[in-house]
Amino acid sequence: MSAPAQSKIPANAGDNFSLKAILPPLLAIIVGMIMVILDSTVVNNAIPKLVEYFDTDLKTIQWTVTGYTLALSAVIPLAGWLTDKFGSKQIFLTTITLFTIGSILCGIAQTPEQLIFFRIIQGLGGGMVSPIGMAMVFKLAPAERRGSIMGVLGIPMLMAPAFGPILSGWLVDSVSWHWIFIINLPIGIVAFILGKKYLPKSDRHQAPHLDILGMCLAPIAFSMLAYGVSEGGTSWSSTSTITGLAVGGAALILFIIVELRQKQPLLELKVFKSSDFTRSIILTWIVQLALFGAMLIVPLYLQGVKHYTALETGWILLPQALCAGIGMPISGRLFDKIGARPLAFSGLLVVAIALYILSGVAVDTSLWVIIVSISLMGLGMGFSMMPLNTHVLNSAPRRLVSRVTPLTTAAQQVVVSFAVAGLTGYLTSQITSHAAGAGKEANPLTAVVAGYGDTFFLAACIASAGVALSLILRKPRLKEEDQLSGGDKPDPAMMMGH
Repeated sequence: MSAPAQSKIPANAGDNFSLKAILPPLLAIIVGMIMVILDSTVVNNAIPKLVEYFDTDLKTIQWTVTGYTLALSAVIPLAGWLTDKFGSKQIFLTTITLFTIGSILCGIAQTPEQLIFFRIIQGLGGGMVSPIGMAMVFKLAPAERRGSIMGVLGIPMLMAPAFGPILSGWLVDSVSWHWIFIINLPIGIVAFILGKKYLPKSDRHQAPHLDILGMCLAPIAFSMLAYGVSEGGTSWSSTSTITGLAVGGAALILFIIVELRQKQPLLELKVFKSSDFTRSIILTWIVQLALFGAMLIVPLYLQGVKHYTALETGWILLPQALCAGIGMPISGRLFDKIGARPLAFSGLLVVAIALYILSGVAVDTSLWVIIVSISLMGLGMGFSMMPLNTHVLNSAPRRLVSRVTPLTTAAQQVVVSFAVAGLTGYLTSQITSHAAGAGKEANPLTAVVAGYGDTFFLAACIASAGVALSLILRKPRLKEEDQLSGGDKPDPAMMMGH
């Protein structure tokens, strides 16, 4: 996949560069990205209310998250092709429009099935906003000022996860759950107007061959596998589980074969020939499985067991995001000095300890125990994720690095969908199992708490596997033929997903 088309604003005129000159287009990109990233954080806190409103179960509603993330993964690899063919400004405005329309539809959904379908439309629009937006910002500023400009862009990435749950909680408690989606309408309109007026026109380039077969096989493979994993939480021998895993597995095998034979594949799988890359990305997936799955379960526990309101839950979750924001810049500085292995090991160890503490939750568990645990999770995430992202990109052959970013970003969304589907399915089955074993006279809340404890324990075990795997990380050993003559370096910020 080629890089998005370059802006006509001169990016190499360092002497003439002025932040004031690029502030309007930068603001347009930031508003669009805030809308998409914010939306990815507000839904988790509203899940209990959605279950109650639609009178359905958690296994059904979790597909509002799973379907959204799978849609993101489907369109991320297409960003470069579309910007080459139609121009980055045009595609950015189109995706903002599609996301806004999807948001309005979500806000007026009448059934869970409608909400899931409209969330997929949202994902199809939102998936390309961040990668195209970051690429446009990267080209707006000269090389010597990119660090500071990308730092400005990092503000919405840190602010949205921190205040998204609080905004969601306030809207759900004080207004209506519909407004967590409808609020995107004015933001989307502002982003579109700013983008239409201030984003520079971009050149169109000859688009490379589009891997249509891969584009069709990937969503089938990952959605069916996610469905199989979700159903497996209830029974691994059920017809629905076996069907999902069999169809998804077959589609995945075909997808891999197709991608390895394509000269210009949708996702560059040849990079897995590098053992350093394979080790580091598998470890990254393990971190994401443990963290993102648990991050959905925590609001469910706080509202379903502890009976906190959605707004109170948002405030309780704030320290987690703040600790992650504290850990990221510190780990970034330490990475250059000590590398990824000690940071990944220590960060994952902290995450595992936090999840083990949460696995002992009871009906009367102190709020401070929960806050300390999720704060540790945030700190561990901050210390491990950026070093691992950087290590993944450093491990990839430089000649393939432009194709590695869409692979890693899309894969993150697939892993998140698996984490949400798998852990919610497991939570549901464990609650049912404990309730059946306790008998009719037992307190039903005891069975619910036991189910949450089991789920946190499973996430802790996944994180512990990551701790062990982090010990085999090593400094990447790149061959001479893998280097780029131009000396281009990957940008780990481009990997940051939603």
